[in-house]
Amino acid sequence: MAEDKRNVMTEEGLRKLQEQYDYLINVKRKEIINAIEVARGFGDLSENAEYTEARNDQAKNEAEITRLKSIIDNAVVVSESEISTDRVSVGTTVKYEDVEDGEISEYGIVGADEADPENGLISNESPIGMALLGHKVGETIEVEIPMGIITLKILEIHR
Repeated sequence: MAEDKRNVMTEEGLRKLQEQYDYLINVKRKEIINAIEVARGFGDLSENAEYTEARNDQAKNEAEITRLKSIIDNAVVVSESEISTDRVSVGTTVKYEDVEDGEISEYGIVGADEADPENGLISNESPIGMALLGHKVGETIEVEIPMGIITLKILEIHR
C-alpha cells in the first residue's frame, strides 16, 4: 500500500482534532463574524483597525479549518485493539534507556499531528520515533539525532 500523505494517529488523537475542528467551525467562526459586524459599525473600513484585525482573524481561522479538515480526511486510525505490545508501533508507549548516560525516558509513539514531546508524545516520523518502530523489548538501537548518534535500549512497551 503506497502511502500518500496519510496521517497515522490514535483514536484519541483523531477525536481531539475533530473537537478542535468543530469548535473552529461552530464557535470561533461565529465569534469572528460577530466581531466583523461590530467593527463595521465603527465607520470608515479603510482606517478601521478592529475591522482589519477581525478580517485577519477570520483568514487565520479559515486556514486552520482547512488544515484540520485535510488531516482528518486523510487520517488512518490505529485502533486500540489492533495495537500489539510485542513491538514498538504507533499507539504504544515505550520506556527506554540512553545507554551512554543511563537516563530513562518514556514516550508514547503517535502520528505527527498528535506529537507533543513536552507531554510525553513523540511522532513516528521523528528520528527517535522512527528508530524505535518495529523493535522489541531488550533490543538496543542506534539513533542519529542532530547532536550525533545515541544508543537506546528498549526496556518496556505498553499501551
